[in-house]
Amino acid sequence: MKILVVDDEVLLVKGIKFNLESEGYTVECCYDGESAVNMARENNYDLIILDLMMPKKDGLQACQEIRSFSTVPVIMLTARSESADLLMGFESGADDYVTKPFDILELKARVRALLRRASLAVPQSEPRVLRRGHITIDPERRSASRGDTPVELTMKEFDLIEFLMRNPGRVYSRENLLNLVWGYDYQGDTRTVDVHIRRLREKLEINPAQPEYIITKWGVGYYFAD
Repeated sequence: MKILVVDDEVLLVKGIKFNLESEGYTVECCYDGESAVNMARENNYDLIILDLMMPKKDGLQACQEIRSFSTVPVIMLTARSESADLLMGFESGADDYVTKPFDILELKARVRALLRRASLAVPQSEPRVLRRGHITIDPERRSASRGDTPVELTMKEFDLIEFLMRNPGRVYSRENLLNLVWGYDYQGDTRTVDVHIRRLREKLEINPAQPEYIITKWGVGYYFAD
């Protein structure tokens, strides 16, 4: 699998590259946000590791631009631990984040988890296409639509809506969704779920302010209307 690593700290990039290549990944590198966008446009990567603070374009700008043409999984590296900064990363389209300084074993675990989720085949016993009202998703093609209009979802947005649609009427707490959808013992801010739910409503609901299907159970969590 092919991974792009983007950070203006050259030694850090070399260290990440060495460790990921030791796991059998093919790794390409660059050192600013503008180059990251160009390389993502010209190559088919399985995952991008993207620093938040970089020259030319920062990670938020770069991620937003990449999201305009690709749903490749993105892990954001950030020296900031404030919730507002982390949520901004998810708003820009990142699927996960790792706060600097980090343990390389943690980063490798995050990489494996995202790649595993991206490559999971749909079990034959489950319906290939899920439809509910005006919302349709095709897990095999990783495509979604609202009515007749195709909708671009990030990998995590797709994983989340697929999970909820396969379990209609069942309420899940934020902590449950983090562990079940993100695919490992997630240590991030539970508001990560709120951001993804809001983005799904904006993309899939007719009226995001009054959702018909992606419903909040106040004080408990979220569910997909059955």
